[in-house]
Amino acid sequence: MNKTWRLTSRETADWLRERDNFLILTHTRPDGDTLGSAAGLCSGLRDLDKTAYVLENPETTERYLDYVASYLAPVDFAPDFILAVDTADAAILAKNADIYRDQVDLAIDHHPSYTGYAKYTCLEADRAACGEVVYHVLMELSGAISAETALPLYVALSTDTGCFAYANTTGETLQVAAALLDAGADHRSVNKQLFRTKTKARMALDGELYTSLRYAYGDRVAVAVVTQELLARTGATENDLDDIAAIPGQVEGVSVGITIKEQTDGTCKVSVRTSPGVDANRICQKFGGGGHVMAGGCTVAASPEETVTALLEAVGEALS
Repeated sequence: MNKTWRLTSRETADWLRERDNFLILTHTRPDGDTLGSAAGLCSGLRDLDKTAYVLENPETTERYLDYVASYLAPVDFAPDFILAVDTADAAILAKNADIYRDQVDLAIDHHPSYTGYAKYTCLEADRAACGEVVYHVLMELSGAISAETALPLYVALSTDTGCFAYANTTGETLQVAAALLDAGADHRSVNKQLFRTKTKARMALDGELYTSLRYAYGDRVAVAVVTQELLARTGATENDLDDIAAIPGQVEGVSVGITIKEQTDGTCKVSVRTSPGVDANRICQKFGGGGHVMAGGCTVAASPEETVTALLEAVGEALS
C-alpha cells in the first residue's frame, strides 16, 4: 500500500465536516455499490448543507441511472476536494476521471486489495459493501440518515451482497440494512427492480450460459463465457449483465465460479467467485486485479479461449 493517512469512520466524519465543495468519483464499469455509495455520500453531505456532486460515470447502465441522476455534477463544477468510493485502485476510476487520478483527497473503501492511492483513506475491509462504510461515516457525521440518503445506500448494500444472500453478509450488515429501511429506504421497489426483474434478452442469455457452462478439476470449477457474438445473438446489453457472475457458482459442488466476458477492445473482463478455502483475490492479483477473499475481478488482454486457459491454470494452483 502506498503512503496514505488512515482514518477511522469518526475521523473521516471530522475530515468531511471541516471541508466543503466535494466531487465524488466511482469506478469503471460501475456496480450498485460504487454508485449507491457515491449517491448516498453526496446526499448525506448535502443534508448538512455541503456542496457535493458525483462525477457522471459514462458506463452507468439504465438500471442504476435513476439512483444517481440528481447528484451528477454540472460540466463547469470546480471542486475543492476529490473523493472516491468503492475503488481499490486509481487505475480503475471511471474513464472520464483521468485528470483526478493523482488528486484524490479521500478514498472510502472496503476492498482488502486497496492500494492506498488517496491522501486520506477510510478502509474497513471487513464490511460487506462500501455503502456500509459510508453509512457509519454519515452516522458519525450527523447522527441520522434521511430517506433520500438511505435509498442509494440500500442499493449499495443489497447489490454487493446479492440481496443479502452472499457469504459476505454479516449480522451488522443486516442491522445497517434495517436502519436504512427504518429511515425510509423503499426496499420493495429496489428489490423488485434489481433482483426480481429480467429482460427477455437476459433470460435468453441465462439459458445459453446454463447450457454452455464448462467444468474442470472434478467439477469443482465452473466457467461461463460471454462472447460478443453471444450478446449479439441474444440481444443482451451491458444493462442485462448485472450479477451474471453468480451463475457458475450456483452449480452444486462448484467451489470456484469464473465468468469471462469478452470486451469490444480485445480484452476479457473476469469475475471469480469462490467458496471458503479458495482466495479469489489472490487469483485475480495474478492478472493485475484484486477484490475480496471470495469475490475478485481482473481484466486479461487475451481472447476468451486464452483467458479460460490462463484462469484455469491459476485456479489449479490455488486448489492445490
